[in-house]
Amino acid sequence: MDLLTPSIGNIFWTAVVFILLVVLLKAFAWKPILNAVNQREVTIIDALNQAKLAKLEMAQLKEDNERILREARAERDGILKEAREMKDKIVNEAKDSAKVEGEKMIAAARQSIETEKNAAMADIKNQIGSLSVSIAESILREKLDNNGAQNALVENILNKSNLN
Repeated sequence: MDLLTPSIGNIFWTAVVFILLVVLLKAFAWKPILNAVNQREVTIIDALNQAKLAKLEMAQLKEDNERILREARAERDGILKEAREMKDKIVNEAKDSAKVEGEKMIAAARQSIETEKNAAMADIKNQIGSLSVSIAESILREKLDNNGAQNALVENILNKSNLN
């Protein structure tokens, strides 16, 4: 049991060594350990702050990217709208131009038809006139073969002209 019960000298020397150890640790180890812990704390805080800043920057970049995408989409939509308007304008101009050209061609065809019709009518009138003169000449030659018929015709014409 002597081994389990400490003596006063043993307690004294253990206390002296413990106090000496605490003083030495305080003088040489405690400050560097606390400095290292403080530096580690500062480093962790800086890392957290940088992570927050990086997170904010990422959020800002994401917003910028979304804004740029919105602007690009709006610009694309504007360009497509403008292209559609230009296409519609060109198609309408082509339709109008084709319509005007068609109307010009129709007018020219009508004019040509009218001219040919007038020429044909004039030709028919000339042919009818020459045919009528030819028929009248044939009839008159046949009827006026003798002098008596000629004299009767002349008198008849003179009588009608006097009446008018």
